[in-house]
Amino acid sequence: MLIIVTYDVSTETAAGRRRLRRVAKVCESMGQRVQKSVFECQVNEMQFEQLERALLMEIEEQEDSLRFYRITEPTKVRVKEYGVNRSLDFEGPLLI
Repeated sequence: MLIIVTYDVSTETAAGRRRLRRVAKVCESMGQRVQKSVFECQVNEMQFEQLERALLMEIEEQEDSLRFYRITEPTKVRVKEYGVNRSLDFEGPLLI
């Protein structure tokens, strides 16, 4: 399933800036950044639960916000992209 993860971490303190870096690292491990605080992740149900748990351990719920959006298939109908930062086709061939 394709999910969109968005977050807003308070960076007013040094602890907040550390949280922001840790949240970004968790997201980078499971998906690709499409905007500064927005990631697309192609995951199965178990990976989604792992990602959700890992992110909930990093954020401070009284100061930060975290959202998950499940994109209904087919994504070609639901997602339109414009501009330079296009997302990867997770189902297509991998070229190195």
